[in-house]
Amino acid sequence: MATDIKDVTHAVDAAAVMGLLRGRPRLLALGEPTHGEDALLDVRNELFRQLVEQEGYRTITIESDCLRGLLVDDYVTTGAGTLDEVMEEGFSHGWGASAANRDLVRWMRAFNDGRPAADRLRFAGFDGPLEITGAESPREALTALHGYLSSRVETDLLDVTCTVETLDRLLGPDDRWTHPAAMMDPSRSVGQSADATELRLLADDLVALLDGQRPHLIATSSRDDWDRARLYGRTATGLLRYHYWMADTSPSRMTRLVSLRDRMMADNLLAVAGVDADAAAAGAVGSAAPVDRAPVLVHAHNGHLQRNKSTMRMGGLPVEWWSAGAIVSAQLGEEYAFLATALGTIRHQGVDTPRQDTVEGLLYAGPEKCSVVDARDLAATLGHSLPAPRVSPWFGYAPLDPVHLADIEGVVFVKDV
Repeated sequence: MATDIKDVTHAVDAAAVMGLLRGRPRLLALGEPTHGEDALLDVRNELFRQLVEQEGYRTITIESDCLRGLLVDDYVTTGAGTLDEVMEEGFSHGWGASAANRDLVRWMRAFNDGRPAADRLRFAGFDGPLEITGAESPREALTALHGYLSSRVETDLLDVTCTVETLDRLLGPDDRWTHPAAMMDPSRSVGQSADATELRLLADDLVALLDGQRPHLIATSSRDDWDRARLYGRTATGLLRYHYWMADTSPSRMTRLVSLRDRMMADNLLAVAGVDADAAAAGAVGSAAPVDRAPVLVHAHNGHLQRNKSTMRMGGLPVEWWSAGAIVSAQLGEEYAFLATALGTIRHQGVDTPRQDTVEGLLYAGPEKCSVVDARDLAATLGHSLPAPRVSPWFGYAPLDPVHLADIEGVVFVKDV
């Protein structure tokens, strides 16, 4: 068995990863089984560097706020702001404090310095303006979308839809949208109030106006301005939908929320890759918008990128949903590829040497500190005798489910964190 596994194990580099893929995907997703470990981000950074230099990759997108990510993209492409400011304001979830993320942004800026715009690296966040504890106010997205339209379409068309004063009145103070108790107590959410309901209709009208004026707006905007307007529209409608379900009291409330988050992620991933989400959903991938940012390296938790249903426990209850990766894979087929990361030990979190009868235990027996394994070949090698699922003593680490191997292009294995 050890010999067979060794036959499907390679060093983690761009050539080995590309050798596992059936084609050249628009989106190459690299997952991680836990957050907050710079050792895993260092592996990501090195792989991205090689993909840039050897395979022509020009975009990376990570599990961070899509609106904040615009600040990072401006910095790496034009040098706007300072590195300190970008790390402080351009990331959500605390990612800005990561030394590895700082190294990534610094390297991307250095790579872009002096290059023509078409050859510069791009950065994007693909998560919504969401945290596990709540959601942001839709103010930023709504007002930015309104501002884009107000400078480009006839005043009568926009005033019929709404005015800045109308938006401001309905939005009210931002802290009523971000009340920390709302995640666990639906009665504290503003999402089903009369104001929020009217805002959902106005946001839908603004997006409809944006789409209806597409020929004019594309002709009179830069590509980046148009893409950002679409992002503002997706984010505004997504946030208002999310807030609506935060106020729900049904048993499906939490399933709705995690599903909506990954739906927002999926739409952002398709947009970063230059694919029109509606066309892709209808099976018309060939009608995608011009692709100038693909191929893209995607980085997030395995649970957001896997093709199988994702599961977790919240409030003591099991929750299941289709991840962003599952949604995108269903639309793009082989133009989406997924590498899951698995770990041997995280001793500072109490995760010690894996049992030998697990996938992690089999891989841990090898000499490599970091390797990539052909997951489908590994599944074929194991046959019907799949190893037992590993059980983590720490809630923050999600072990690899052996049943998923056949639906993964590769497993990146890091022996010790």
